[in-house]
Order: sequence, then structure tokens, then C-alpha cells
Amino acid sequence: MSELVWRSMAELGRMVAKKEVSPVEVVQAHLARVTALDGKLKAFITVCDEQALAVARTAEAELMAGRAAGPLHGVPYGPKDLYNTKGVRTTGGSRILADAVPSEDSTVVARLAAAGLIVLGKLNMHEFAYGPEGLNAHYGDAMNPWDGGAHRVAGGSSS
Repeated sequence: MSELVWRSMAELGRMVAKKEVSPVEVVQAHLARVTALDGKLKAFITVCDEQALAVARTAEAELMAGRAAGPLHGVPYGPKDLYNTKGVRTTGGSRILADAVPSEDSTVVARLAAAGLIVLGKLNMHEFAYGPEGLNAHYGDAMNPWDGGAHRVAGGSSS
């Protein structure tokens, strides 16, 4: 597993800006981690692997041309599945919206995209963010990755 997954967003942004690592490498490392662990952790409702790699390639070309949109240009993140993301299903953690694909980004997603960040996927959450536990009967409970195998959830509406 790549050491890139242990870096903070700020560290990754600095590394990408200095061309020590490419946005494509960063996204690939994080997607590999998601593939390896998400079956157990249920952190993501939707993973945007192809889209994330395409955006990473575009970010890489922009950065090579000297067009950095901000200090986190080329860094992946995962918005809570409550935030509309153009072309990516946004369920709000509910089966009722299982096939909802918005035609535009929410303000926060649009602003992060304008700053060059890359959506890796949509993060699991309590249905409609209406509960403190982070339990989700439809998409699985988002598990705490640090509990050593016990059945503990991450907790919070945006687990």
C-alpha cells in the first residue's frame, strides 16, 4: 500500500505542487486503498474511479502547464453523500434516492472543484444525516477503521 494514503491533504498539495508526485499517482493510491478496505469499512456509497482518474489526468496537465487553481489542486477528497455532485448519484444515504443523479454541483462541491480538488467518491452517512450513530441499513454501517476488528461504527451523521 502506498505511503501517500497516510499524508494529509496539505502535504499532498505541497508534494503535487513541487511535482514530487502526480495527481494521477495520488488518486491511484487512494483508489487502491478504497478497493482493499471498503468492502469491510463501508466508507463509500459510490466510488468514482474512472471519473477521478480522468479529472486527475486533467489536473496533471494543468499543473504541468503552470495553471494551479490553488494549494490543493490535484488532491482527492470525498464529499458526504448529501452534497449534490454533477453526474454522480447522490443518495443522502437513502434507498429512496438510490438512482438520483444531479445535473449540477452543490456550492461546496463546485468551489472545491474550482480549487482543483478531485472527487474520489461519495462518503457513507446516516440516512439523510438524521442520526448520531452513522448507521445505514441501506448501504451498510460505516465502520471505525481503528478499532482492531470490533464492530464499532465511525459515528456521526457523516460517518
